Amino acid sequence: MKRHRIQIFAVMIAMACLLYYQYQTYTNRPLPEGRKVVVCIPTYGQSLALGEEAVRVTDFERLKDDYDGRILTENLDYRFGYFENNKVKKFFKKLFHYQKRAFELSVYRMAESLATQLGNDTLICIFAGGQGTTMLQDLSRGTEPYNRFLDNIRTAHEKATKLGWQFYVPAICWMQGESDIAEYPDTDYKQLLRQFCSDINRDVQAITHQTTPVCFISYQTNAVARASQFDAHSYDCREVAVPQALMELIRDDSLFWPSGPIYHYTYAREAIHIDGVSQNRLGQLAAKSALRIIRHQEHLYGLMPTQPTTEGNDIVLSFRVPCPPLRLDTVNVSKADNYGFNVVTKRGTDILASVSVGDSIVRLTCSQPPSGCKLRYAVNGELGKSGCLHGPRGNLRDSQGDTDSIAVAGQTFPKHNWCYQFEALVP
Repeated sequence: MKRHRIQIFAVMIAMACLLYYQYQTYTNRPLPEGRKVVVCIPTYGQSLALGEEAVRVTDFERLKDDYDGRILTENLDYRFGYFENNKVKKFFKKLFHYQKRAFELSVYRMAESLATQLGNDTLICIFAGGQGTTMLQDLSRGTEPYNRFLDNIRTAHEKATKLGWQFYVPAICWMQGESDIAEYPDTDYKQLLRQFCSDINRDVQAITHQTTPVCFISYQTNAVARASQFDAHSYDCREVAVPQALMELIRDDSLFWPSGPIYHYTYAREAIHIDGVSQNRLGQLAAKSALRIIRHQEHLYGLMPTQPTTEGNDIVLSFRVPCPPLRLDTVNVSKADNYGFNVVTKRGTDILASVSVGDSIVRLTCSQPPSGCKLRYAVNGELGKSGCLHGPRGNLRDSQGDTDSIAVAGQTFPKHNWCYQFEALVP
């Protein structure tokens, strides 16, 4: 009996050694040689930052092999797809190659795009950080998700330094805000995010000793209809505050760059999470901002409005248009009432009668003088829904996709810039 137990124990040790050997070698390859610069651009936020429900379309073998080993994880290796808050669980996921929850992340496609445009001396470090169903105040400095995120950056920096490589964080991809819409916290989202940006800059620079700032490549959450109290015709629509803050930071703060609104994408179950194809498409737009940040080029803004003016019963709204002319598109996004615009009085009545579009101007004709009303775009949709079919949405875009497209999973998608969800007081 004792001998039998010894044999079983020996087999278990042998299996453990084999698994550990596989853990050390699986999906690994020699790191690129020579002096390198590592640009680290992770994603941080809540469940959309982690790719929740986004069925993966990225092939990890291709991510490892097609770019000369220049795309790396926070461990400066090629073991992609093992996000886990618990370190022990993460170890065993890697040990047994458990990738059932290896979702699609926007930074995969972003890294691929950057790898094709940056020189062979540049490596791209990507990973996901944050925590699902979590408000901004619970992701900020001093919280567990924040500390884990810094630990990942510290790990990558230490390993790069030992290899003699330069390492810095030019940007992070920001994907958070749904909980701050749905849970109605008594906080100022814009102020909190500015503080978060200041904190992350101070803490990352303390790790990497970089002098360049950490920029935020921000999407715009459009999940207003996921909130239980949402009413598109309410004059005081609290749900608009978070997406409005994200747009205004991109417009007014040089550290915030766009990857764009997400209402025009398809969602898993039309619920809260964009699907894998959409994550991939978003990553391509994030790459455009990331490349300009790395090269210190002109700031991008996306498609957004300026201050409206009035002419009788008409509102004239000029736009910052990346690629004119403006277009009303009911093919890629199902038609919304008045193409997504509404003009709400203090009594909660929508007085918008018609919409017309020029190269860079939208004219909104109302049934009565609109002064003092709230002009909104993409603040609509069926309660509980998200996405381009039934969620909060609008049909206004530019024409960039007429000449620029992206191929994902055998499909081709135009890379238009879609108008941000917004609210403005009519003078």
